[in-house]
Amino acid sequence: MSSFKQHILFLCGVAVSILLSIMYSRVLRTLTPSFALNGNKPAVKHTAVSRRTALEFSQKVRVLCWVMTQPKHLKSRTQHIRATWGKRCNIVLYMSSEASDFPTVGLNVSEGRSQLYWKTIRAFQHIHTHHLDHADWFLKADDDTFVVLENLRYGLSKHNTEEPLYFGRRYTPFIAQGYMSGGAGYVLSKEALRRFVKGFADGLCTHNTETEDVGLGKCMETMKVQMGDSRDVLGRQTFHPYPPDYYLPRQTRRPRPWYLLYEHYQPVEGPGCCSDLAISFHYIDAVQMHTLEYYTYHLRPYGYKHRFQPDEHLNNRTNI
Repeated sequence: MSSFKQHILFLCGVAVSILLSIMYSRVLRTLTPSFALNGNKPAVKHTAVSRRTALEFSQKVRVLCWVMTQPKHLKSRTQHIRATWGKRCNIVLYMSSEASDFPTVGLNVSEGRSQLYWKTIRAFQHIHTHHLDHADWFLKADDDTFVVLENLRYGLSKHNTEEPLYFGRRYTPFIAQGYMSGGAGYVLSKEALRRFVKGFADGLCTHNTETEDVGLGKCMETMKVQMGDSRDVLGRQTFHPYPPDYYLPRQTRRPRPWYLLYEHYQPVEGPGCCSDLAISFHYIDAVQMHTLEYYTYHLRPYGYKHRFQPDEHLNNRTNI
């Protein structure tokens, strides 16, 4: 009996030793700094599910983008738009004083700040003649503006392009109803585009200022085009006339800085400044253009589920 007990104890010891060895090896594998424990390469593609909504909106909400540029900016600025957000427009046109194989559309204008409103007038006239039925909404952007088309389409999807509307970053002075910042970009409905062109054809709108965004805003007011509220459902801005670092840092209580003096809505400084569904930032150089492209479309925190669901917030404002 004593021999039998010893045999049993020996077998138990062997079993425990094997079990401990297995557990130890698993712990070692767990502590090994490896991205792919199974040796497989991780997928880097966006899933079909993640692309589906964006694709549906691109077909449902057609956006023509026209970019105000000039010959000397094609290499330093405009090519970086073509390589990033420009490819997400349904149609993208690069408007310049000269036609080129970039390609650019040559307008009958000269270059210079004093010609910006003429370039805007001629660009919208060209689009009205050649592309009115090819898109639902018509976005103007500078060649140093970064735009998130998916967020723009989402906001516009709630509105009827046959109504006289335009959206952007609303400024207060100079015009009774205000105007939209040119640098942040603005977007016209199909009916707003029709009225803008008709205003010049009928002599109701004129080239009365060299300031492009003020001039367009005055014509919009004259032609009874309504300014939409482009803030999100939490009241945060989506169009931004300056880069993110102008808005995001928290500030102690202070008078409005110069770049917030024209704001129609009470500005917020710090993280609450900007919508999670931001649409545009201005004064973005080539490096920043590709940086924002990476942050917007590629960088993701693993395991993070986005908390902001705008469709869950209901209000009665005419907001984008």
